[in-house]
Amino acid sequence: MAARISKTLLVGSIGLLALVIVLNNLTDYNANFMYIQHVLSMDTVFPDSQLTWRAIASPPIQKLVYGAIIATEATITVLCLGGAVQLLQAIGRGGAAFNQAKATAVYGLTLAFVFWFVGFMVVAGEWFTMWQSVDWNGQQPAFRFIGCVGFVLLYLSLADSDLPEGE
Repeated sequence: MAARISKTLLVGSIGLLALVIVLNNLTDYNANFMYIQHVLSMDTVFPDSQLTWRAIASPPIQKLVYGAIIATEATITVLCLGGAVQLLQAIGRGGAAFNQAKATAVYGLTLAFVFWFVGFMVVAGEWFTMWQSVDWNGQQPAFRFIGCVGFVLLYLSLADSDLPEGE
């Protein structure tokens, strides 16, 4: 039972993190949009970079990208919080029922991992060379999110039979 409670709380915690991120992006829209603008426009990368042809300087496209980011974070929120509720509802049932209740949470955690890895490490970090920016480099926070989400996804994926007796 302790492992089930732990898994439920950890999935809910990732959902809460995503919710706070969505709220921050909506309530401090311009400050967070500036981050997207600088990354996409590549205006703070090394001056002699040969990769700035990739830059997107169009404000409407930048706003579209930011909207897609917020929508993805909102989807992660719904899937993880909804998944935590489903796990909570199945917490006292048999191992097979609890394992079946993991699906929504697994989708949410997988989306979160892919979003922060592909979106922030691959696309922003490497394609738009965000790593070259002193002021607008979000790779470290993204890596922390990836690590936390990855740990929870791995832990949640353990079947009850994979856990020690009494759990």
